[in-house]
Amino acid sequence: MLSAYTDFIRIRFLTMLAYRVNYYSGILIYMLNIGVYYFTWQAIYGGKGEIGGFTASQMTTYVAVSWMARAFYFNNLDREIATDIRDGSIAIQFIRPYNYLFVKMMQGFGEGLFRFLLFMIPGMALALLLFPVKLPSDPVAWIGFLVMLFFSFLINSQLNILTGLAAFFVENNDGLMRMKRVVVDLFSGLVIPISLFPGWLSGIMQWLPFQAITYLPGSVFTGRTKGTGILDVFGIQLLWFFGLLLPIYLMWRAARKRLFVQGG
Repeated sequence: MLSAYTDFIRIRFLTMLAYRVNYYSGILIYMLNIGVYYFTWQAIYGGKGEIGGFTASQMTTYVAVSWMARAFYFNNLDREIATDIRDGSIAIQFIRPYNYLFVKMMQGFGEGLFRFLLFMIPGMALALLLFPVKLPSDPVAWIGFLVMLFFSFLINSQLNILTGLAAFFVENNDGLMRMKRVVVDLFSGLVIPISLFPGWLSGIMQWLPFQAITYLPGSVFTGRTKGTGILDVFGIQLLWFFGLLLPIYLMWRAARKRLFVQGG
Protein backbone atom coordinates (compact mmCIF):
# COMPACT_ATOMS: atom_id res chain seq x y z
CA MET A 1 0.00 0.00 0.00
CA LEU A 2 2.91 2.32 0.75
CA SER A 3 4.23 1.87 -2.80
CA ALA A 4 0.79 2.81 -4.12
CA TYR A 5 0.93 6.09 -2.22
CA THR A 6 4.46 6.82 -3.43
CA ASP A 7 3.21 6.26 -6.98
CA PHE A 8 0.91 9.25 -6.50
CA ILE A 9 4.01 11.34 -5.74
CA ARG A 10 5.75 10.11 -8.89
CA ILE A 11 2.71 10.58 -11.13
CA ARG A 12 2.11 14.15 -9.93
CA PHE A 13 5.81 14.97 -10.38
CA LEU A 14 5.75 13.66 -13.97
CA THR A 15 2.51 15.53 -14.65
CA MET A 16 4.09 18.79 -13.49
CA LEU A 17 7.16 18.01 -15.58
CA ALA A 18 5.01 18.01 -18.71
CA TYR A 19 4.19 21.68 -18.09
CA ARG A 20 7.58 22.82 -16.81
CA VAL A 21 7.75 25.81 -19.19
CA ASN A 22 4.98 27.43 -17.15
CA TYR A 23 7.19 27.22 -14.08
CA TYR A 24 10.22 28.63 -15.82
CA SER A 25 8.14 31.71 -16.59
CA GLY A 26 6.96 31.60 -12.99
CA ILE A 27 10.55 32.03 -11.83
CA LEU A 28 10.67 35.37 -13.63
CA ILE A 29 7.42 36.44 -11.95
CA TYR A 30 8.83 35.53 -8.54
CA MET A 31 12.00 37.48 -9.35
CA LEU A 32 9.80 40.47 -10.12
CA ASN A 33 8.07 40.09 -6.75
CA ILE A 34 11.40 39.83 -4.94
CA GLY A 35 12.71 42.87 -6.83
CA VAL A 36 9.69 44.98 -5.92
CA TYR A 37 9.99 44.09 -2.23
CA TYR A 38 13.77 44.53 -2.29
CA PHE A 39 13.66 48.10 -3.60
CA THR A 40 10.67 48.91 -1.38
CA TRP A 41 12.52 47.79 1.75
CA GLN A 42 15.68 49.59 0.65
CA ALA A 43 13.66 52.79 0.48
CA ILE A 44 12.05 52.10 3.87
CA TYR A 45 15.38 51.45 5.57
CA GLY A 46 16.98 54.55 4.07
CA GLY A 47 20.26 53.94 5.89
CA LYS A 48 18.65 52.78 9.16
CA GLY A 49 20.53 50.00 10.89
CA GLU A 50 17.62 47.82 11.96
CA ILE A 51 13.83 47.66 11.72
CA GLY A 52 11.76 45.13 13.62
CA GLY A 53 14.87 43.13 14.51
CA PHE A 54 15.93 42.84 10.84
CA THR A 55 18.98 44.51 9.37
CA ALA A 56 18.69 45.61 5.73
CA SER A 57 20.84 42.62 4.68
CA GLN A 58 18.69 40.18 6.67
CA MET A 59 15.52 41.65 5.20
CA THR A 60 16.82 41.14 1.65
CA THR A 61 17.65 37.52 2.43
CA TYR A 62 14.33 37.02 4.22
CA VAL A 63 12.34 38.35 1.26
CA ALA A 64 14.19 36.17 -1.26
CA VAL A 65 14.06 32.94 0.73
CA SER A 66 10.43 33.49 1.75
CA TRP A 67 9.23 33.83 -1.84
CA MET A 68 11.33 30.87 -2.96
CA ALA A 69 10.01 28.80 -0.04
CA ARG A 70 6.48 29.66 -1.17
CA ALA A 71 7.33 28.07 -4.51
CA PHE A 72 7.78 24.77 -2.64
CA TYR A 73 4.94 24.76 -0.13
CA PHE A 74 2.29 26.34 -2.38
CA ASN A 75 -0.34 24.03 -3.90
CA ASN A 76 -3.97 24.00 -5.01
CA LEU A 77 -5.21 21.07 -2.93
CA ASP A 78 -8.11 23.18 -1.69
CA ARG A 79 -9.31 23.84 -5.23
CA GLU A 80 -8.78 20.21 -6.29
CA ILE A 81 -10.79 18.90 -3.34
CA ALA A 82 -13.56 21.46 -3.89
CA THR A 83 -13.77 20.47 -7.57
CA ASP A 84 -14.03 16.76 -6.66
CA ILE A 85 -16.87 17.60 -4.28
CA ARG A 86 -18.80 19.80 -6.70
CA ASP A 87 -18.61 17.42 -9.68
CA GLY A 88 -19.39 14.38 -7.54
CA SER A 89 -16.18 12.47 -8.26
CA ILE A 90 -15.50 12.47 -4.52
CA ALA A 91 -18.11 9.70 -4.25
CA ILE A 92 -15.88 7.40 -6.28
CA GLN A 93 -12.95 8.23 -4.01
CA PHE A 94 -14.92 7.01 -1.00
CA ILE A 95 -15.07 3.44 -2.31
CA ARG A 96 -11.46 3.16 -3.46
CA PRO A 97 -9.03 1.22 -1.24
CA TYR A 98 -7.02 4.18 -0.03
CA ASN A 99 -7.33 7.25 2.14
CA TYR A 100 -8.43 10.13 -0.09
CA LEU A 101 -6.90 12.89 2.04
CA PHE A 102 -3.58 11.08 2.31
CA VAL A 103 -3.55 10.67 -1.47
CA LYS A 104 -4.08 14.42 -1.87
CA MET A 105 -1.13 15.05 0.46
CA MET A 106 1.04 12.72 -1.63
CA GLN A 107 -0.01 14.48 -4.81
CA GLY A 108 0.75 17.82 -3.20
CA PHE A 109 4.16 16.54 -2.14
CA GLY A 110 4.88 15.37 -5.69
CA GLU A 111 4.09 18.88 -6.91
CA GLY A 112 6.23 20.30 -4.10
CA LEU A 113 9.22 18.15 -5.13
CA PHE A 114 8.89 19.41 -8.68
CA ARG A 115 8.70 23.00 -7.47
CA PHE A 116 11.68 22.48 -5.15
CA LEU A 117 13.96 21.02 -7.84
CA LEU A 118 12.87 23.00 -10.90
CA PHE A 119 11.51 26.20 -9.38
CA MET A 120 12.91 26.95 -5.94
CA ILE A 121 16.56 25.95 -6.50
CA PRO A 122 16.93 27.68 -9.91
CA GLY A 123 14.99 30.66 -8.57
CA MET A 124 17.23 30.96 -5.52
CA ALA A 125 20.33 30.74 -7.73
CA LEU A 126 18.98 33.57 -9.87
CA ALA A 127 18.14 35.61 -6.76
CA LEU A 128 21.75 35.22 -5.58
CA LEU A 129 22.92 36.74 -8.86
CA LEU A 130 20.46 39.65 -8.85
CA PHE A 131 20.21 40.61 -5.17
CA PRO A 132 22.63 40.76 -2.20
CA VAL A 133 21.31 37.59 -0.57
CA LYS A 134 23.50 36.08 2.16
CA LEU A 135 23.35 32.32 2.62
CA PRO A 136 23.84 30.93 6.16
CA SER A 137 27.30 29.59 6.93
CA ASP A 138 26.15 27.40 9.82
CA PRO A 139 25.16 23.87 8.64
CA VAL A 140 22.72 23.65 11.57
CA ALA A 141 20.82 26.59 10.08
CA TRP A 142 20.62 24.80 6.73
CA ILE A 143 19.39 21.57 8.29
CA GLY A 144 16.91 23.38 10.49
CA PHE A 145 15.58 25.41 7.57
CA LEU A 146 15.13 22.43 5.24
CA VAL A 147 13.34 20.40 7.91
CA MET A 148 11.11 23.35 8.75
CA LEU A 149 10.47 23.96 5.05
CA PHE A 150 9.01 20.45 4.79
CA PHE A 151 6.70 21.16 7.72
CA SER A 152 5.74 24.46 6.09
CA PHE A 153 4.45 22.36 3.21
CA LEU A 154 2.59 20.05 5.59
CA ILE A 155 0.91 22.85 7.55
CA ASN A 156 -0.01 24.84 4.44
CA SER A 157 -1.44 21.66 2.87
CA GLN A 158 -3.46 20.97 6.02
CA LEU A 159 -4.98 24.45 5.82
CA ASN A 160 -5.74 23.84 2.14
CA ILE A 161 -7.44 20.54 2.96
CA LEU A 162 -9.61 22.21 5.61
CA THR A 163 -10.56 24.95 3.14
CA GLY A 164 -11.30 22.43 0.39
CA LEU A 165 -13.45 20.26 2.66
CA ALA A 166 -15.55 23.32 3.47
CA ALA A 167 -17.15 22.78 0.04
CA PHE A 168 -19.12 19.94 1.64
CA PHE A 169 -20.91 22.49 3.80
CA VAL A 170 -21.06 25.73 1.78
CA GLU A 171 -21.27 24.17 -1.72
CA ASN A 172 -19.27 27.01 -3.33
CA ASN A 173 -16.18 27.94 -1.34
CA ASP A 174 -14.38 30.03 -3.99
CA GLY A 175 -14.56 33.13 -1.81
CA LEU A 176 -13.25 31.22 1.18
CA MET A 177 -10.30 29.92 -0.84
CA ARG A 178 -9.40 33.40 -2.06
CA MET A 179 -9.63 34.78 1.47
CA LYS A 180 -7.50 31.92 2.82
CA ARG A 181 -4.77 32.62 0.27
CA VAL A 182 -4.62 36.31 1.19
CA VAL A 183 -4.65 35.54 4.92
CA VAL A 184 -1.84 32.98 4.60
CA ASP A 185 0.37 35.30 2.52
CA LEU A 186 -0.18 38.21 4.90
CA PHE A 187 -0.19 36.56 8.31
CA SER A 188 2.52 34.01 7.55
CA GLY A 189 5.01 36.86 7.21
CA LEU A 190 5.47 36.59 3.44
CA VAL A 191 4.34 40.15 2.72
CA ILE A 192 5.51 41.73 6.00
CA PRO A 193 7.58 39.96 8.68
CA ILE A 194 5.48 39.35 11.77
CA SER A 195 7.92 41.26 13.97
CA LEU A 196 6.90 44.44 12.10
CA PHE A 197 3.21 44.06 12.96
CA PRO A 198 1.82 46.20 15.80
CA GLY A 199 2.50 44.64 19.21
CA TRP A 200 -1.09 43.57 19.84
CA LEU A 201 -1.41 41.99 16.37
CA SER A 202 1.94 40.20 16.46
CA GLY A 203 0.87 38.78 19.82
CA ILE A 204 -2.26 37.36 18.19
CA MET A 205 -0.18 35.94 15.33
CA GLN A 206 1.82 33.88 17.82
CA TRP A 207 -1.34 31.91 18.60
CA LEU A 208 -2.14 31.15 14.97
CA PRO A 209 -0.54 28.57 12.64
CA PHE A 210 0.40 30.97 9.85
CA GLN A 211 3.77 32.01 11.33
CA ALA A 212 4.90 28.38 11.09
CA ILE A 213 4.63 28.52 7.29
CA THR A 214 6.98 31.38 6.38
CA TYR A 215 8.15 33.54 9.26
CA LEU A 216 9.73 30.90 11.50
CA PRO A 217 11.71 29.10 8.74
CA GLY A 218 12.77 32.48 7.35
CA SER A 219 14.01 33.56 10.77
CA VAL A 220 16.19 30.45 10.95
CA PHE A 221 17.60 30.98 7.45
CA THR A 222 18.49 34.63 8.11
CA GLY A 223 20.19 33.80 11.41
CA ARG A 224 17.72 35.66 13.61
CA THR A 225 16.97 32.34 15.30
CA LYS A 226 20.01 30.27 16.26
CA GLY A 227 21.12 27.34 18.40
CA THR A 228 18.45 25.96 20.74
CA GLY A 229 16.06 28.59 19.41
CA ILE A 230 15.78 26.51 16.23
CA LEU A 231 14.40 23.62 18.28
CA ASP A 232 11.93 25.97 19.94
CA VAL A 233 10.48 27.27 16.67
CA PHE A 234 10.49 23.78 15.19
CA GLY A 235 8.49 22.69 18.23
CA ILE A 236 5.89 25.32 17.29
CA GLN A 237 5.63 23.78 13.83
CA LEU A 238 5.22 20.29 15.29
CA LEU A 239 2.53 21.56 17.63
CA TRP A 240 0.50 23.02 14.78
CA PHE A 241 1.03 20.01 12.52
CA PHE A 242 -0.41 17.61 15.09
CA GLY A 243 -2.97 20.16 16.26
CA LEU A 244 -4.46 20.53 12.77
CA LEU A 245 -4.92 16.77 12.39
CA LEU A 246 -7.91 16.80 14.75
CA PRO A 247 -10.05 19.41 12.91
CA ILE A 248 -9.23 17.68 9.60
CA TYR A 249 -10.39 14.34 11.02
CA LEU A 250 -13.57 15.84 12.49
CA MET A 251 -14.44 17.75 9.31
CA TRP A 252 -13.76 14.71 7.12
CA ARG A 253 -15.90 12.55 9.37
CA ALA A 254 -18.77 15.06 9.29
CA ALA A 255 -18.40 15.62 5.55
CA ARG A 256 -18.80 11.94 4.67
CA LYS A 257 -22.27 12.02 6.22
CA ARG A 258 -23.60 14.90 4.12
CA LEU A 259 -22.35 14.18 0.61
CA PHE A 260 -24.70 15.13 -2.20
CA VAL A 261 -23.88 15.55 -5.88
CA GLN A 262 -24.82 18.68 -7.83
CA GLY A 263 -25.77 18.45 -11.49
CA GLY A 264 -26.59 15.31 -13.44
